[in-house]
Amino acid sequence: MFKTIADPADCEVRSVIRFLNAKKVKPAEIHRQLVEIYGENVMTDGMARKWVRQYNNGRINFHDEERSGRPSVVNDGLVAKVNEKIRENRRFTIRMLSDEFPQISKTILHEIVTNRLNYRKLCSRWVRKCLRMSTKRSDLAMLLNFVPDTVKRAMNS
Repeated sequence: MFKTIADPADCEVRSVIRFLNAKKVKPAEIHRQLVEIYGENVMTDGMARKWVRQYNNGRINFHDEERSGRPSVVNDGLVAKVNEKIRENRRFTIRMLSDEFPQISKTILHEIVTNRLNYRKLCSRWVRKCLRMSTKRSDLAMLLNFVPDTVKRAMNS
């Protein structure tokens, strides 16, 4: 009996299909041999036949074709506008930002705020993740402006 190979790369399976097709092996037999070596979840019979057809039509590459994908709506201008809105009101919510930018989904806005601008939630305020000591001091000073005087005195003593 043959040893099975678990989790092969797609290009590996396609190169095997190309090799067996060049040896004039029928598509059904190619699929049977793939299942025998790579297991049941390797590729459907229809996909194996599709690759055989493509190789018969002159395809020589067994890697995926480049696809353009969906263009990203996130650009530097949008990130700057979101940052500007955040600086106007640190107690914003993603829903409030969504009202300001209705064309952008809440998920994308949250990604911009947390990943691109490095903000995180701290006591109902969004502050930047501490990158430098000066950033820490300015954000802490801003937070202390809203702390009652009795708490400030207790912190200093």
